[in-house]
Amino acid sequence: MDLFEYQGKQYFARYDIPVSPGGPADTVDEAVKEANQAGYPVVVKAQVQVGGRGKAGGIKLADTEAEVREHAAAILGMDIKGHVVKRVWVEAASDIDEEYYASFTLDRAAKKHLLMLSAEGGVEIETVAETNPDAIVKLHIDPVDGLDSATARQACVGAKLPDRALDGAADILVKLYRCFTEGDCDLAEINPLILKPTGEVHALDAKVTLDDSALFRHPEWEVFGATQELDEREMMAKEKGLQYIGLDGDVGIIANGAGLAMSTLDVVNQVGGSDIGGGANADVMAGALEVINFDDNVTSILINIFGGITRGDEVAKGIVEAMGRVDLRAPIVIRLDGTNATEGRLILENAGIPEDELRSEPTMLDAARAAVSIANEN
Repeated sequence: MDLFEYQGKQYFARYDIPVSPGGPADTVDEAVKEANQAGYPVVVKAQVQVGGRGKAGGIKLADTEAEVREHAAAILGMDIKGHVVKRVWVEAASDIDEEYYASFTLDRAAKKHLLMLSAEGGVEIETVAETNPDAIVKLHIDPVDGLDSATARQACVGAKLPDRALDGAADILVKLYRCFTEGDCDLAEINPLILKPTGEVHALDAKVTLDDSALFRHPEWEVFGATQELDEREMMAKEKGLQYIGLDGDVGIIANGAGLAMSTLDVVNQVGGSDIGGGANADVMAGALEVINFDDNVTSILINIFGGITRGDEVAKGIVEAMGRVDLRAPIVIRLDGTNATEGRLILENAGIPEDELRSEPTMLDAARAAVSIANEN
């Protein structure tokens, strides 16, 4: 679950991470009220879950109530990369001497938490990684040991933060790590983390992704869920208990597991296609096909199943049943492997479904090539 900036800052505040005073506003009058409480000058910031707000005119400085009214009126309702601004965050403006970058996430390969810290903040970390990779300190943290102040300070030294920022930055890193772990985050990022002329270090932005699997521990997250922006495909998938990621492309992917879905996505792109996304198991195959079928961009469907706990014969039965219930606009290519895969292929072969509607391929690469070829023909 991705939080809006204002929600991320509210989440940070729970862990004593310093953020600018301010509040969210859905109307111009509410924006003025928040500005008066925060104290001028203020910054009016569009709340959308997409980058490039500043370039689009979604972040404005205001010195007076009149300017707040002007900027809030212009930003509310603005379309930023397909996201309509329904809310703004109004906060006290900050004086900035320097900007840094800090984040915590999980390195699944290393099975450890990962701190990334850079003295080059305010820009996309991917850009820094490409142009100056040595400017990023990467520190793996054993979850059993955690992060102490001394280690955090050493990371700040390694990132070449100035002496006057070391104590403040190290203190925030420890708090941010606590937010990441105790707060059950997949990502906790501050960009920029700023150094003020007074020597204070301060979180000027917040990017937080919460781990949906930890929802049972956090009933207070219900308020966040209510503000999530889902398109019609994602809403339909959620109602059916599916995980669906909507992307730009023409090949719809259904796979049993996030890792396999991402691998399939990579292979589709490798052979020259683009994907739509998706995920399901045998019990909800009909629902998955209904969601994929809802997307007008889909011109072929790639089902990639590796049977472990999920049995190939049950998946095949699910596909045959689903095709009898759903009037599919796009043909299906399936790669079925693993437990009872042979039995599953026989079920599909004997179902009497024409090959131009359902086609089976032996490998992921063959299936991806076939799906892309069909998509290009359509």
